[in-house]
Amino acid sequence: MNVLIVEDEELSAERLQKLILGIDPAIQVLAIIPSVLETIAYLENDAKIKPDLIFLDIHLEDDNGFRIIESLNLLIPVIFTTAFDEYLLKAFKANSIDYLLKPINPLELQAALVKFRKLSAISQHSQTVVPVDVAANEPYKDRFLCTAGPRIFTFKTSEIAYFTIEERATFLRLYDGRHFAVEYSLEKLSQILDPGHFFRINRTLLISIDAIRDIHTISAGRLKIELNPAPSQEVNVSPDRITGFKNWLGR
Repeated sequence: MNVLIVEDEELSAERLQKLILGIDPAIQVLAIIPSVLETIAYLENDAKIKPDLIFLDIHLEDDNGFRIIESLNLLIPVIFTTAFDEYLLKAFKANSIDYLLKPINPLELQAALVKFRKLSAISQHSQTVVPVDVAANEPYKDRFLCTAGPRIFTFKTSEIAYFTIEERATFLRLYDGRHFAVEYSLEKLSQILDPGHFFRINRTLLISIDAIRDIHTISAGRLKIELNPAPSQEVNVSPDRITGFKNWLGR
């Protein structure tokens, strides 16, 4: 596997390279590049060996690392390495493999490389498999019927920000702030809603990806999420669901 390290701090770059080779000595580090413009030039140069994976710092000496992705419409998988957590949501929307905070934990780095290899294997396998007829599968639920007194309402799933458990009942909350009771458990909703758009982050919340305003890393095993509209209590991803949540963001 060939990798490219884009990092403007020399000591950080050397440490990352050492960690990578310590995990897998067969990995070939093609180059360590400190800037956005040099990275773009490298990737546009047909004479250069193209990496299978890029380790990308966000704050580089000349610009923001996201400019590389935007300028090249980059399709090469990326693992972000940064000291800042405020770009987490943007990173996963850029289809990154993982988002590692400095100082990089060797176990988290190893897990990110394992994830990359698994996704690469799935991608290669899918190119040789006969496509499944999607129409033959049962469609995901597209709308919900709700009642409030004598009135009946119907809502498309695209209008729903999240589902929550309140006082042992399940409610849906719309982007306009209104909420209505529904006759489904969160477990059942997880089965009938499109998993590409909805994910159960903890025992009481099943959220739409479009409802996420921001994500904050509180500690190694804790993520806090800001939702729109904002719930009455702080929203955290259950520790046992963090890996699945990150995979969902980057799918």
